[in-house]
Order: sequence, then structure tokens, then C-alpha cells
Amino acid sequence: MNSRKEWQIFAVMAAVFAGCYFLPLDWPRFDGALTEALALTKWYAREHVILCLLPAFWIAGAIGAFVSQQSVMRYFGPNAPKAMSYGVASVSGTILAVCSCTVLPLFSGIYRMGAGLGPATAFLYSGPAINALAIILTAKVLGLQLGIARAVGAVFFSLVIGLAMHWFFRHEERAKAAKLAELPEPPATRPLWQTAVFFGLMVAVLVLANWGRSDSDTGFFALMFRVKWWLTSVSAAFLGLILWRWFALSAMRLGVTALAVTLATILVPTQPTLAVLIGVAGLTWATAGQPGEAGEWFAQSWDNAKQIFPLLIGGVLVAGFLLGRPGYEGLIPGEWIAGAVGGNSLAANAFAAVAGALMYFATLTEVPILQGLIGSGMGAGPALTLLLAGPALSLPSMIVINSVIGPKKTAAYVGLVVVLSTLVGWAYGALA
Repeated sequence: MNSRKEWQIFAVMAAVFAGCYFLPLDWPRFDGALTEALALTKWYAREHVILCLLPAFWIAGAIGAFVSQQSVMRYFGPNAPKAMSYGVASVSGTILAVCSCTVLPLFSGIYRMGAGLGPATAFLYSGPAINALAIILTAKVLGLQLGIARAVGAVFFSLVIGLAMHWFFRHEERAKAAKLAELPEPPATRPLWQTAVFFGLMVAVLVLANWGRSDSDTGFFALMFRVKWWLTSVSAAFLGLILWRWFALSAMRLGVTALAVTLATILVPTQPTLAVLIGVAGLTWATAGQPGEAGEWFAQSWDNAKQIFPLLIGGVLVAGFLLGRPGYEGLIPGEWIAGAVGGNSLAANAFAAVAGALMYFATLTEVPILQGLIGSGMGAGPALTLLLAGPALSLPSMIVINSVIGPKKTAAYVGLVVVLSTLVGWAYGALA
């Protein structure tokens, strides 16, 4: 008998028992924190899983099924031209406009297919941080100066973080590149332009379905919000046609799916998520268990979902328990946070960076949250710090990133985001 292992088991059992025995259920803040954990998880499930995560899982699965490792290595590998790989990765957020959790399946997909750690982490940061609509909203609500500082800082951060991660782990990256370079080049199954159109349509469905409401009733962003479901439907229809013609999916199953989606749209027009869910279910029906690329696409997507989804939900529960939802408090009192980010000291910026890294911000929600904090006395420096660290990181995303690249690389990535955000916010506060 392994006595050390038995003692470890006993210690875990004793800790669980003690935790259950001493649960402070009569303490109002603890009860409220439990409610907030469940409320945030419910909100996340309703607002982000169907429209954000499910399409992202399918895009990540398509990367694994339809894109060769050599192609990923050529454009995003450790030895790829840095101007191209880092340039594309650092501005990807302007196109994707996703939150810190939705970008995770895409990051996992390109990293596991051979993308270098530097370009992959540059993409991981820029995906949620360089959101064009969020930057415009920041400038309109919080001031032009802060909006410009956020835009410039986010692009700069993605480049610096990616290059730093590559340098920190350069020996592992060289070994990875050498190993992948030995793999034979698979024959192309279809022209590159067809693959580009296929991925472009999937990204269009993801972006359009999640297009946020503008604070103005006029202009491009307001117009896009009004017609987003029409554009999403057109993109999905062309995607279905491509899946039939180029990928040889069953015309009957795709047709039944299209009919079901159309009926749901007509009968329940106020619930577009129902149509999206039916579309995803139909795509599953058309690919699961099929031979060749179709079956591989489903298998890759399902593997991503199995790994990422439970960790995300667990992370959202913990984040809600500790920090609550916007406008509500978890276990940590909101006045502690508001009081700690007053002024422009280095400590205030560091606290803003750490708090932002732990909190979960859905796309665009950071702006009204910051508006309230600034009204409570938050300094200009900590405000920028929170804008640079908050949207790009969250406790749920850290848990998933750790499962993809390991604790050492995750600690380095989180540390870079927190330290850079702190220093840039501090410098901005001193100059503002």
C-alpha cells in the first residue's frame, strides 16, 4: 500500500467534508455569491454558448480537418515570415470581434495544427482585445483619447506578447518546427480559394450573429445590427451550398436542415438562437459518423468541445462566485475594487490589471462597467489598464489556456498581459 497516496486521498476527503460541514449558508454575502455564480452561468449559457462557442467549435474543427499542418506552419509556424504571421495575428480582432472565451477554440485549433507559440498567442490576445466596435464605443463613451490609447495599446500588446512568448520558449519552438518539418506534404484536395471561401463564410456567420447593438441609431454599425440576421442567413445558405457541392455532404440532410431553420425563423422570429441551434444540430446530423473529411470535421469539433466546454463552465461559475455579474456583487465586495483603482498609482494600475484578468467581460460590456467605475473615482491609468487586460483575459479563459499550452506558458502569457497593462496604464495616467 502506498501510504503517501492514501494520506493524500484522506486529506482531500477531509477537506471536502470540512468545507461541507462549515458552509456559511447563513451569511448573506456567501448566499448572494452562490446566486451570482449560477446567474452568471445561466447568462453565459444563454448569450454565448449557442451563438459564440458552437460556431467557434466548428471553425476550430474545420482547421483540424481541412487545413494541413504544413499550411499552418507555412503561414503561422515558428519559422514563418514574422511580418506576415504576426501582422495577420495582431489585427485579427478587428474581424473576429469575439470575447476572451470564444477565441479559445480558434486558438487551440491553430496551435495544435502547428502554429508557432508567438503568432498563436498574438492571435489569442488580439481576438477579443482589438474589437473595432468596442474601440469606437470606448472613444464615444469614455473619450477619444482613451479610445485611441486602447486601439494603439492593443495592437502593440499583441505584437510584443507574441514576440516575447516566442523568445521565452524559443528552444521548444525550434524543436517543434523541426519535428513538424519532417512530416510529408499531403496532396491538396481542393484549391486554396475554395478553402478560403469556406472559412470566410463560417467566420461571417460567427461575426454577424454576434454583432452588437450600437449606441447610435444611425451609421454603419447601427445599419449592420439591423440587417445582421439577414446577412447571417445569406452566409449560412451559401455555406450549405458549398458543403453540398465542394465537400459532398448529403443534399437531403442539408435540405432538411435548411427547411427546419427556415420554419423556425418564420414561426419564432423573435428567437433567432433557436434557428442557429437547429442549424448546428443539422450540421451535426450531416457530418457525425460520415466517412472521410465530413466525419473528421465532426470528430475534431467534438474533441474541442469536450475539452473546452466543461472548463469554461467551471471557470464561469468560479468567476461569478468571486466577482459576480456587472452591477451585482459576488464574494468580493465591489467597493473594494472601486476603492483600489482610484488615482493613478502603480498599485492602482496593478490591481486593475489583476482584477481585469480575473473578471469575465462579454464583448462591449467593459465600456459601461468602466463608465461606472470612472464615475466612482477610477483614475485614467487604471481605466486603460482594465481595457487592455480585461477583455483579453478571464479566469475561465486562463483555465482553458492552461489545458492547451501548459502551466508554464500560461503563467508567462498571463504575466505579460498583466505587467504590460500595468506599465502602459501607469504611463498613460501620468501623461493624461
